[in-house]
Amino acid sequence: MSFLWLTILSALRILRRNPLRAGLTMLGIIIGIGAVVAMVSLGQGATASVQAEISSLGTNVMIVIPGATTVGGVRGGLGTVSTLTVDDALDIEKKVPGVTTVMYATRSILQVIRENKNWSTIVLGTTPEFTDVRSWPVAQGNFFTQSDMDAAAKVVVLGKTAAQNLFEAGEEIIGSEIRIRNVPLRVIGILGSKGQSITGQDQDDLVVLPFTTAERKVLGTQFLGTVGIVVVATQTRHDIPAVAEDVKDLLRTRHRLQASDEDDFTIRTMEDIANTMAGTSRTLMLMLMGIASISLIVGGIGIMNILLVSVTERTKEIGLRMAVGAKRIHILLQFLIEAIIMTIIGGILGVGAGIGISLLLTKLIGWPTIISLPAVAAAFFFSLIVGIFFGLYPANKASKLNPIEALHYE
Repeated sequence: MSFLWLTILSALRILRRNPLRAGLTMLGIIIGIGAVVAMVSLGQGATASVQAEISSLGTNVMIVIPGATTVGGVRGGLGTVSTLTVDDALDIEKKVPGVTTVMYATRSILQVIRENKNWSTIVLGTTPEFTDVRSWPVAQGNFFTQSDMDAAAKVVVLGKTAAQNLFEAGEEIIGSEIRIRNVPLRVIGILGSKGQSITGQDQDDLVVLPFTTAERKVLGTQFLGTVGIVVVATQTRHDIPAVAEDVKDLLRTRHRLQASDEDDFTIRTMEDIANTMAGTSRTLMLMLMGIASISLIVGGIGIMNILLVSVTERTKEIGLRMAVGAKRIHILLQFLIEAIIMTIIGGILGVGAGIGISLLLTKLIGWPTIISLPAVAAAFFFSLIVGIFFGLYPANKASKLNPIEALHYE
């Protein structure tokens, strides 16, 4: 133990002789570890953000979107064809076992006017079940009711961002009037804040009104009763596979599709979306970690080069130590411990830099980050492996020097 302690102290003294060179040698390790920690933190933060947003819709929810048909070998985008109707949604609610709630909606981006202010936002026509299905409570006032739907009432509920851009701070919003396409609408509520979506879109930048009002008086439609999306909720997430199959069979029957015909709708469950997003996040994170790991390898090569230079500079010293009784293992450990110490210091500084970068990104840009202790430990452990691997060759070369030749080296 005393020999090991003396070797460590000796290695620290040697590194202090030229701190600039030691610092530059460790720079690759610092950058590599810092990049790996930051990338893992960003990746896990993004994954957690996706999961939180998916959870806000619920894992017992699935989405049915019209269109996505294949024409002439080209698959159209979602919603390119209006193939879903209100009757489809009502039939799903009535005839498919296990369905608890069905919500349907149509949307457009329009100018909303309030006195001398105007704001371009998403105008969403939907049903009273919107707040339950989306787990989106009303912060002020009330949401519209089925009576408002039946009467196509000229009422509207604002998202937080839309409200902030249409009204001054402190101004009474509930009961005020806004206009969309010259149609006056009375504000009856303000939704709670949802924040950004996984795609970076502000979810609060919208106004919500009854589907019938949107269809007949505001947005208009080519065919009455067509919808842009149907959201189906079940009792539990375990019911989703069976319900999805039943919904598919029902819609194919209603749309008179033959066995050889493709579906003219697309069904997506929240778990499908979550798995897709999580897989994308993992792939991106692994790719970025691979790129960041190159810095670790470059840092390891730098350590090997510097130690080779050190072996050349200290050849006489090595010969003298061997002449007075130092064994090969002593010389090998001397240089190997120097490499390990440099990687340990570089690893600690790199971990600190990675955590600092993650916190800075969260504060300045708002990117979600989660500091993962297992990832930090793995990155640090990997840096030690790099140090040992790249330090072994120069240490082995030093230990194999001939004492007589080393003493006569100029």
